[in-house]
Amino acid sequence: MGVSDKLSGISRRDLFKLAGQYGMSSTLMAAGTFGGAMSLANLASAAESTYERRFSKEAKYNLKFGAAGFNARNLLIERAGALEFARDLEARTDGEIRIEFIGDNQICGQTSCAEKTQQGIVDIYAASTQNSAGTAPYLNVLDYAYMFRNRADQYHFLYSPASMRLLREPYEKRHGLKFLFSHAELRGIQLGMNFDDKPTITSVEQLAGTKNRVTGTQLGRIAMEALNLNPVPVAWEETLDGLKQGLIDGAETWASAVAYANMAPVVSQSVHLNFFCGTEHTAMSASVFDSLEGYLQDAVMESSYWAQTHVQAANEVALINTVGQSDPQLPNTIFAQNGVRNAFLSAEEIKKAEEMCSPEYQPALWEEWRERLNGWSGGLDTYQEIYDEVRTIDANTLPENVEPRRWWKS
Repeated sequence: MGVSDKLSGISRRDLFKLAGQYGMSSTLMAAGTFGGAMSLANLASAAESTYERRFSKEAKYNLKFGAAGFNARNLLIERAGALEFARDLEARTDGEIRIEFIGDNQICGQTSCAEKTQQGIVDIYAASTQNSAGTAPYLNVLDYAYMFRNRADQYHFLYSPASMRLLREPYEKRHGLKFLFSHAELRGIQLGMNFDDKPTITSVEQLAGTKNRVTGTQLGRIAMEALNLNPVPVAWEETLDGLKQGLIDGAETWASAVAYANMAPVVSQSVHLNFFCGTEHTAMSASVFDSLEGYLQDAVMESSYWAQTHVQAANEVALINTVGQSDPQLPNTIFAQNGVRNAFLSAEEIKKAEEMCSPEYQPALWEEWRERLNGWSGGLDTYQEIYDEVRTIDANTLPENVEPRRWWKS
């Protein structure tokens, strides 16, 4: 059951009234604990007990957590783990760390959360790495085309000690941000209403010449241009309108983002090109982390690990049961209810796309950025090392079967 269904009996006005009484963080944390539909009375009672538990003693640290698009209605669609992390960290530190969770773009948006964390406006943030790459360009390291074969590769890398030297340490050193954990999906093209009455896409050629929204990632643009997908920078907030009116043919994003951002009514086909990362990550200010006592730093890392394992299991299930990314599609999913067709491309077509745009087959396209990222990483061959690391697991590994590891402990 999606959070929209759970909250369907509760008006926005009542939700904000509760939040006014117990705080949005306590209300959201309470809402996230329900397994089924909730009434206003249920939620009020849970919010009250959550509030009392959270404020039973003085916190040593009050940390602001800015989450781009997340609100009470979509946190159980794309399972990015932000609230679970906050809830676990508060419990693990027995309230010594208290988190003020500010979602729904109220304090920062997809393209500004990383910057506002660097400026000290928020201490922790959640946004996609691709949108954050405008502020923190080292995050482009995740976006080489077809470096990851599937979601299992992504989770394997996030758990891998190799992610310390290839992603986390250079990111922290260069941008002052500590990469904690991430959800993992791969991006495709979400076609708008221009393709509603057209046959389901089966080949890369059928997408050629379409005009598609692109995020803040510079590397994503390289792949899109090589695939003739005409990348157009459109703000996430304006994407919905562009798809609806046919001003753009599609948007480069992932399936659960379509579902949680209420884009499903204006998307006709979800084309699973899987050409680069869709990673809604959570990170924190490195200086804030460094200012915590050692035992609290340990707690942050353990809560990050716990959130990562939660995301790995929960998002895999939500993709099938909530979003509708499966063939056949389950009837009550967001995609099924909105008539969004899945276009799963054959292995041959994916290979064709890979040969058109990946560093493996088109090294010249990536040379400049690869050199830049390698320089920022202290001279590592970022693409090759990540490519090799993720291929230490079998290509057919299911994402939910990837072994969780504490990546900071070698």
